[in-house]
Amino acid sequence: MKQGRLIVLSGPSGVGKSTVVAEVMRRRPNLRFSVSVTTRAMRPGEVDGENYYFITRERFDELLARNALLEHAEYVGNCYGTPEQPINEMLSKGIDVLLDIEPCGALQVRERRPDAILIFMAAPSFAELERRLSARGDTPEQVVRERLERASWEYEQAARYDYVVVNDEVAHAAGEVEAILVAEGCRTAFRGEVLQATAAR
Repeated sequence: MKQGRLIVLSGPSGVGKSTVVAEVMRRRPNLRFSVSVTTRAMRPGEVDGENYYFITRERFDELLARNALLEHAEYVGNCYGTPEQPINEMLSKGIDVLLDIEPCGALQVRERRPDAILIFMAAPSFAELERRLSARGDTPEQVVRERLERASWEYEQAARYDYVVVNDEVAHAAGEVEAILVAEGCRTAFRGEVLQATAAR
């Protein structure tokens, strides 16, 4: 059975990752979204096991001690991580798995899984990213400034990714992600059976 592929998607706040991810998932039924664990409290409308697996700090520390997390990070006093076992199980069944995580986590994944496909999502311009963050209307100006500073650092990390997708329009950005997956599926390593059959004739 063909091994599934691990796809890691990152991008700054306001770039529209969630909307693009939802569209890519709709188009590709063989793609599964990896659900992370977190120690933060569940927010209204969230579902355990769908948005996150909400666990205690003690449980999180136990997973760390067992080296059971593919990547992990602490943000504003809360811990986040990606359980590795469910991902390995899906990949072994030929199922592609998508992770939506921060650059720090993405680079941890790259160290442990060199075969992972890293995609960075950017806005058409940094000015457009600022406009999108400000246009939300429910975010204090200071928070917008902090997110833009963070975004500036994240953009610097994009050079360490395999691909950059520009989210100028959701359908177009989702199409670029799909194109990457199609191209990756055409790699020689995935077409070995075809080549063997050709050589045998």
